[in-house]
Amino acid sequence: MQKTLLVTGLLIVLAGVLWPWLGKLPFGRLPGDIMIDKPGFKLFFPITSMLLVSGLISLILWLFKK
Repeated sequence: MQKTLLVTGLLIVLAGVLWPWLGKLPFGRLPGDIMIDKPGFKLFFPITSMLLVSGLISLILWLFKK
């Protein structure tokens, strides 16, 4: 568990350092992401982005367990 927390913390720090470049990636604007923008109401539900990030995290954790 300690190893997982350490790796997760390092990934968060790395994402923070690389944020200017990561912000240009199309996450959150992929086909399948729902965005409803009406006057006085804004809803954003990134279904496709969440599935992609979840799959990527699962793959990374699976590789660390091997």
